[in-house]
Amino acid sequence: MKQEAYFATAEELEQLGPDKIPPQMISGKHLIYSSPATLAFNSPGAEGFGVKRAGLAVPDSIMLIVAPGCCGRNTSLISSMPEYNDRFFYLMMDETDIVTGRHLKKIPKAVKEICDFCEKKPSVVMICITCVDALLGTDMERVCRKAEEKVNIPVRPCYMYALTREGRKPPMVHVRQSLYSLLEHRKKKGNVVNLLGFFSPLVDDCELYDLLHQAGVRTIHEISGCKDYAEYQTMAEANFNLVLHPEARFAAEDFHNRLKIPFIELKRLYQMDKIGNQYQALGQVLGVSFDQEKYRAEAEAAVEHFREVCPDAAFAVGECMNGDPFELALALVRYGFAVREIYGTITAENFVYIRKLAELSPKTKIFSNMEPTMLYYDPSESGVNLTIGKDALYYHPEQPGVVWNQDRQPYGYAGVRRLFEALAEAVMEQREEKP
Repeated sequence: MKQEAYFATAEELEQLGPDKIPPQMISGKHLIYSSPATLAFNSPGAEGFGVKRAGLAVPDSIMLIVAPGCCGRNTSLISSMPEYNDRFFYLMMDETDIVTGRHLKKIPKAVKEICDFCEKKPSVVMICITCVDALLGTDMERVCRKAEEKVNIPVRPCYMYALTREGRKPPMVHVRQSLYSLLEHRKKKGNVVNLLGFFSPLVDDCELYDLLHQAGVRTIHEISGCKDYAEYQTMAEANFNLVLHPEARFAAEDFHNRLKIPFIELKRLYQMDKIGNQYQALGQVLGVSFDQEKYRAEAEAAVEHFREVCPDAAFAVGECMNGDPFELALALVRYGFAVREIYGTITAENFVYIRKLAELSPKTKIFSNMEPTMLYYDPSESGVNLTIGKDALYYHPEQPGVVWNQDRQPYGYAGVRRLFEALAEAVMEQREEKP
């Protein structure tokens, strides 16, 4: 009997509803299959901005990784990047540490030794711990306070706990809170705004910058653009925060509670009408009317150009990319393209898009990347001829596609335009390569 990868159609999932998601699509209900498709985002050495790289977003910060050798070695790729030279340090745990917890007494001493070693005094020491300490129930906040007493600089925890990935406060949510917890009270300035959510800037031609300037904003802060710790502290002067990624929601609430800075949440979307509605709502809050037509027209032109290049596009959309795979798939369907497959982790929030997909493209197949039967995935009868995301590229190596996982973040109309420009280029390049 031939083994097949498990999937459910958009129609089937919509009928089940968010309270009856199949166990095959809930990673906590089965063994994890870490295929090459998932290793890019489901491992301690995750590409892009995983916990370790994100934890060093504060200028002049350093990180102490407290872990067994099997976890620590996954940082070697990141620590080899020039911008992270001399910013990663390791405290290796042995079996006795794991059994007795004696490593906790070593951490403050290690922090002091590192700070004494550094030519320039760090702005903050981030202590990264793993699932070992999650299982031990380590009070890392207390350990950090002990370390602070020795070095007189902030020491903050960041948790590389895969075990809490689907909990209320996953690692990437907590690390954002840690990063912004260092900000101190400043006098507010009415023309300053912070963009929260990403660890790298938006693409340089993103219209959000121009629209905020239209609203009278003079200074736009992003943590990735702060040249030093002093500039990072000026983020506390903002009049309001814009949350561009849901994982920054808790951090924004902390901003509001500690520093009395309110926030507005905007989603990253690829449906142009929804982008327009979102900007219109933001303009109403700020008391201005944004002129969006130029940016929308450029995005629409890119979609139409791609349609001319590849009128029969049939997509596979992965989750290892800059976007929500279900929202992006819905956008593609609404633009008139076929979406044969989606690879994604389903949550209740995704059903906003799954319900609409069930209406417009009921037979779209939805797979879970980490489900063990993906070992048997067979692309031969999928009908896919174009892919988005590194995982989708892995499953369809013979088809053109885009990784779409760059550091600079696509957003708004500029994100839509750049995506379709990249897709058109990928299709053209493959045609030129064929004899």
